[in-house]
Amino acid sequence: MTPEKRANFQRLLTPRHIVFVGGTDAAIAIGEARRRGFQGQMWVVNPKRETLNGLPCLDTLADLPEAPDAVFLAIPAPFVPEAITQLREMGAGGIVCYSAGFGEAHDEGRGLEDNLRDALGDMALIGPNCYGLINYVGNTALWPFAHGGECPGYGAAILTQSGMFSSDITMAQRSLPMAYMISAGNQADLGLAEFIDLLCDRDEVRAIGVHIEGLSDIPTFERAALKALRAGTPIVALKTGNSAIGESLTLSHTGSLAGSATLYQALFQRLGIISVTNPSQFLETLKYLCVAGAPKGRQMVGFTCSGGGATMLADHAETIGLEFPTPRDEAHATLTDLLPPIATLSNPLDYTTPIWGQPDKTKPVFAAAMELIPAQATVLVQDYPAEGLDESKHFYTNDGLAFAEAADQAGLPAAICATIPENMDAATRQLFIEKGVAPMQGIHETLNAVRDAAWWAERRGDILSRTLEPLVASGSQPNPVLLSEAEGKARLALPVPKGALVNAEGLSQAAHDIGYPVVLKMMSAGLAHKTEAGAVALGLGSEAELLDAAQDMRKAVQAYDPNAISDNYLVEAMSPAPLAELVVAIRRDPQFGMAMTLGSGGILVELLGDTATFLLPASQADMQSALDSLKVSKLLNGFRGKPKVNRAALLSALQTLAEHALAHQATIAEIEINPLFVYEDNVIAIDVLMQVTTE
Repeated sequence: MTPEKRANFQRLLTPRHIVFVGGTDAAIAIGEARRRGFQGQMWVVNPKRETLNGLPCLDTLADLPEAPDAVFLAIPAPFVPEAITQLREMGAGGIVCYSAGFGEAHDEGRGLEDNLRDALGDMALIGPNCYGLINYVGNTALWPFAHGGECPGYGAAILTQSGMFSSDITMAQRSLPMAYMISAGNQADLGLAEFIDLLCDRDEVRAIGVHIEGLSDIPTFERAALKALRAGTPIVALKTGNSAIGESLTLSHTGSLAGSATLYQALFQRLGIISVTNPSQFLETLKYLCVAGAPKGRQMVGFTCSGGGATMLADHAETIGLEFPTPRDEAHATLTDLLPPIATLSNPLDYTTPIWGQPDKTKPVFAAAMELIPAQATVLVQDYPAEGLDESKHFYTNDGLAFAEAADQAGLPAAICATIPENMDAATRQLFIEKGVAPMQGIHETLNAVRDAAWWAERRGDILSRTLEPLVASGSQPNPVLLSEAEGKARLALPVPKGALVNAEGLSQAAHDIGYPVVLKMMSAGLAHKTEAGAVALGLGSEAELLDAAQDMRKAVQAYDPNAISDNYLVEAMSPAPLAELVVAIRRDPQFGMAMTLGSGGILVELLGDTATFLLPASQADMQSALDSLKVSKLLNGFRGKPKVNRAALLSALQTLAEHALAHQATIAEIEINPLFVYEDNVIAIDVLMQVTTE
């Protein structure tokens, strides 16, 4: 992005003047600019009308008195490239192109979008086929529909690939502080990555929310996300829609375990991006980050005036990995003196109704617990009465304000949480935002947000403490070719069983040289999964067993697929039973580059789906984290008296495999080792599936 384009984006974001080009849609946008409170100059270009929404119309862009900082363009698509050319030549700043009928529509539209892009120069453009831009901080809107949203001087920058979803967010009854809203549309010029880059280091932006349907340039997105991480601006992502897994990967077991959705999650994990699964969690997490900030740990102190509320907090916290430490020693004694006799001392703490609504009694309880119980965040559960039934509301407010003061004095990120999301009215939400307390709606949403915010802080520190080698997209590749297992093992950078590739006549000599017991496998391009075809025989202890197995194997493969029969056999030493079996796979994706999947191996790979995927290059710390997340890690740690696996040796082997794949990523499309036998100090690749492409 050129310095000139950055400057023009700033003009678009905070314009002195706006020109609206079009008819009815432009008229609505004029009204939305007024609704937002825009105080600058507004012009209209429309040769068919004298006025539009109270503004006089100019016939052409050439009639403008000066180059506009911002343009709202809502004219038929075929006329857009010429209009952009005129705006560029006069020195306009930036454009919101509401017009549709471009690349999203048809081949002709794709050509128009190319022409639009060629005409831009250094102007900044949002769209086409987008809703546009709302600047809540500077009170500017280039937006074609009624919009809501509030800004206390700071807030979230929200970037979406869906116009309607962006509009829905502005109407949400969640009191999310908003700084900017951008509906990105076709992203012919500026896309999600560029918007993150442009907004992440602005002081008023406390978090960035990104709705992603798909990304076209993963390395550019990575650079922008890392800039946001360095700036201390959390990103919350709501990913919707999954692209199809490439046909070239359907041979592997792990192709279905590491599809597009999994790769996006691996990307988010790699970059410290908080991933959520629904719009409510999206908004609540952003609200918590913007108002309360990210905790420095996962320990909490919680308060309710109901035993049921305390139980709900404790139950979900245990499920998601948050901790409510038990009050000990001094905390126990101090709180016992401050609470009514009927109170049961615990964390979360039900401080009971005898002191409810009396801040002279509840604030000391809040303050003592926050001071004496080790925690990095705090929460109070309060469901406010409905309008018309709110004669007791002041008691709730009393305790809420006492809680806010205690949290401020303790320096803890704080949230007041309604058990039922709608049980907190707008005035109450606004009051607590002013006090720096996040007014959260829903217990699960609240605790999930705290967990994810704490994870972000932890993950940020980890990522920034080391050098993260950048991702490299591989681009599209020709259809890969499946190698035989023998060929794949010959190319592998890991130990494999001692073996020999022979025809039927050489079976006896090969087995004699290797030493019984042996494994027999038929090698054929049509035998990607040999077990299903009967093309594997294990534990053969003599020449007679070997030759009988070869004969039976030919019959089984004949029945499975006559075209798969071969006279090539791989004879290998029978490996001893391992401490654990892993599946280890590396696949090349056109967008994400190389990705590694680890999981429970052997027959468990599809039965359990116990896998973890991360993108390459990756550190051994990332690999360690992936291993720790697996159920099979219990076997690696020593199980029922068996020895522990040497983690350093295992990680070294995995790192060697990853580095080998990266060094040959021009040709390696996929490697799957299933199983990888893991012993105390070494590993052996028992079965290997490898697909390659030409340089």
